[in-house]
Amino acid sequence: MTDAKAPRDPLDALVEGVTIVELDPGETSVGRGSLPNADGVVQLDACCMDGPSRRAGGVAALERVATAARVAYRVMRETPHHLLAGAGAQEFAFACGFREEDLLTPKARGLWIEWRRRLDARADSGSDAATIRDAGYAIGLEMSHEGLVDANHLWGTINCNAVGPRGEICGVTTTSGLAWKMPGRVGDSPILGAGLYVRQDVGAAGSTGRGESTLYNLSSFTIVEALRRGAHPRDAGMDALRQIVDDTIDPHLLNERGAPNFNVKFYVVNAAGECAGVALYGGDAVQYAVCTENGAELRVCDALLEGTPIGISQP
Repeated sequence: MTDAKAPRDPLDALVEGVTIVELDPGETSVGRGSLPNADGVVQLDACCMDGPSRRAGGVAALERVATAARVAYRVMRETPHHLLAGAGAQEFAFACGFREEDLLTPKARGLWIEWRRRLDARADSGSDAATIRDAGYAIGLEMSHEGLVDANHLWGTINCNAVGPRGEICGVTTTSGLAWKMPGRVGDSPILGAGLYVRQDVGAAGSTGRGESTLYNLSSFTIVEALRRGAHPRDAGMDALRQIVDDTIDPHLLNERGAPNFNVKFYVVNAAGECAGVALYGGDAVQYAVCTENGAELRVCDALLEGTPIGISQP
């Protein structure tokens, strides 16, 4: 007898894999328990791409459904569209039978309350709206530097790519986006070519970190195009990171060394199964997971820049 819950294809397996993390209330970067937007509302983004069928599905600003990747998968399988957003995405999910729930856990709510307290204190000083907006971003970095928010979860995301046993290439990306983001803000994760791109017989690339940077450069598309021209996954990823450094000129996004004050990571695999994880900033804790015929292992990402986003050298 066939198990109805058994993965039907590699992409199905990837979606079910990230769903495990989306349903973990202790995880603050995706799904249930995610850090909310500025209004205290959790809004999720996700995207999946299937190389063999040349199809994709995504959701943006999805509320009250924890398993955004599964909803994106249903968008791909059951609609002629690539992306549903906001209330339309939520209504589609409910029509498909997804469970409605409050995604804001006590832990995430407590962190949001602390962020609001600090923001309100700065607003009381008479600052204008633009200054307060910039302060919200700065407070997120501040809380990250203090260890209140995991530095990897300020722009928390999961990307998972695979080459199947018959050469099928696919990928999925899921996120709650930037912590304390403006309501309705959509990052790179659900956008084809930005947070995820797959090309059958070539490879796949996905990103985590500051989504605006990868949106501006369509970095995942750029990486896969480099693979198509014969670049190794590591080289393709590093070139995309260099482009982000070149394009980061906003003073609010630079540290005291004039380098980006955020991290971006790319996870890349080609059709031959060669893979790489690269990051603007590295260190032993900046890792990615790889599973091959030899089993699963963690590898350290190759870093483009020395030190950390806040300019402190790694030990």
